[in-house]
Amino acid sequence: MAKNVNMLIPNVTKLPNQKKVDVSNRLPKEGKVSDFKRMLENEQVQKPLHGGIDISSHAAKRLEERKINFDGSEYLKVKDAMTKLRAKGGKDSLVITDQAAYIVDVKNNKVVTAVDKGSMNENVFTKIDSTVFV
Repeated sequence: MAKNVNMLIPNVTKLPNQKKVDVSNRLPKEGKVSDFKRMLENEQVQKPLHGGIDISSHAAKRLEERKINFDGSEYLKVKDAMTKLRAKGGKDSLVITDQAAYIVDVKNNKVVTAVDKGSMNENVFTKIDSTVFV
């Protein structure tokens, strides 16, 4: 049979040989801009706003090499096509305009690559689940 042991435990607020807490890495006081805040602001600038389209570095290179003019009207065509594809469950899709063909990642609102109209006949498009003509 166990005995009840009444033992008092002292209130210990500091252990012996406890090191001082390093406060040099704490967040700065108001008025100072931290590196984290600056990095966060830069990240927000790089992301497309209001459901816009992001262009991968590979696609940007292809647009330049193939002299594809991804202007405002082309942008709107691709953006509208991505909206339609999303509604139909498209994931990795081919968008064909009168100027070029684009492989898009619908989930991430991203143009992955681009092929100019003159080179479309020579290319094979793989790993796509849907196509839209705009």
